[in-house]
Amino acid sequence: MRAAIVEEFHGDLALEEVADPTCPDDGVVLEVAACGVCRSDYHGWTGGHPKVTRGSIMGHEYCGTVVETGPQSKHKVGDRLIAPFILGCGSCPSCQTGASNTCANQIVPGFGAQGAYAEYVAVPFGHNLVHLPDSLSPALAAGLGCRVTTAWHALTDRAQVRAGEWVAVHGTGGIGLSALLLAKMLGAQVVVVDIVDEKLEHAKAHGADATVNAAKVNAAEAIRDITGGGAQVSVEALGIAATTNASVECLATLGRHVHVGMPAGDGMMEVNMRAIYAKQLAFYGTRGMPSWKYPSLLGMIERGDVDISPMLAREVALSDASAELRAMGGPTAPGTAVITDFRN
Repeated sequence: MRAAIVEEFHGDLALEEVADPTCPDDGVVLEVAACGVCRSDYHGWTGGHPKVTRGSIMGHEYCGTVVETGPQSKHKVGDRLIAPFILGCGSCPSCQTGASNTCANQIVPGFGAQGAYAEYVAVPFGHNLVHLPDSLSPALAAGLGCRVTTAWHALTDRAQVRAGEWVAVHGTGGIGLSALLLAKMLGAQVVVVDIVDEKLEHAKAHGADATVNAAKVNAAEAIRDITGGGAQVSVEALGIAATTNASVECLATLGRHVHVGMPAGDGMMEVNMRAIYAKQLAFYGTRGMPSWKYPSLLGMIERGDVDISPMLAREVALSDASAELRAMGGPTAPGTAVITDFRN
C-alpha cells in the first residue's frame, strides 16, 4: 500500500510503498476513504509527541470500508465504518463504566500504532467501530473521529452547557469551529477568539454571536465586556499558555474551563491559579469521546440538527499532507483539510 511516513521531524513525509497491515483478531482492516489532517498530527510531525517517531504513519481521523475482518470481529467486508481516535479495550473498568476514552489499554492509530495516512489501516478493538450513514460523505465524516466528537463530549459531558449560557471558544481550528457549531445547536451564545480576521469572519458567518481578535485586544477583558461579567463556559482549543490563561480569566464566577487543546512537548505551562481560586472555577480536561455516544451524534447530523459542513475546507492528496502540516506552524485559513486521494 501507499503511505506517508515520518522520516524527519519538520520534514516532508516520505511517500512509500509498504506492506499492507495485518488484520487484528478482534478488528478489521479498512480501505481508507478519508483521513483528516489534524493539529495533533502537527505536534507529532514536529517531534512534540512521544509516540510519534521516525517511521511512524500518522492519521487518526479516518473512515473507510472493511476489506478484511478478524475471527472475533462482528463486522463484515463491505461495511462503511468510522472509529473514534481512542480505541478502548472494552474490558477494563473505564470501558465497563462507559468512559472508554480514558481506557488504560487504549490504542490510538497514528500515535504508537500505524495510522491512516495510508491506503489501508488496521483497527483493533473493533467494537469501537460505528456504521457510517450513507448520507454522510467520507470527507465530512473524517473530522468526526477527533474534532467534532471531542468538541461534543467537551460541551455535553464535561461542561454540561445549557441553553442561554455564554460559551467562549479560544481558537477556531477544527475543534474550535466544531465547538461553535455544536454550542449554537445547544442554544448557547458563543464568542469566538482568534488572531486571524478571516477565521473570525468565517465564525461570524456560521453563527458566532461575537468575535475577538486576541492580537488586537485583551481577549479576557473583551469577553467579560461582551458577556456582561464573563462567560459561563470557556473552551480552550489550542493548547498553549496564552489561550489557557485567557480562557480562565474570561470566565464568570463559578464558570467552567474545558481544556481541549493538546499541550505540546512536556505539557508544562503557567496558569493563573488566582483566577481559578478567586472565582471558584471548575477546570476540566477532556480528550476524545466514548464510542457509545456516536450513534446519537450521527443521528443529529443526519436529521440536520447541526450542519458540520463548514468544517471541511478542502480535499487533498496524500502528497499534500506535508504542506498542510507545515502551514500549521503559522496562522491558517478557515476550515480543515481532509486526505481523500491516497495514490497521489
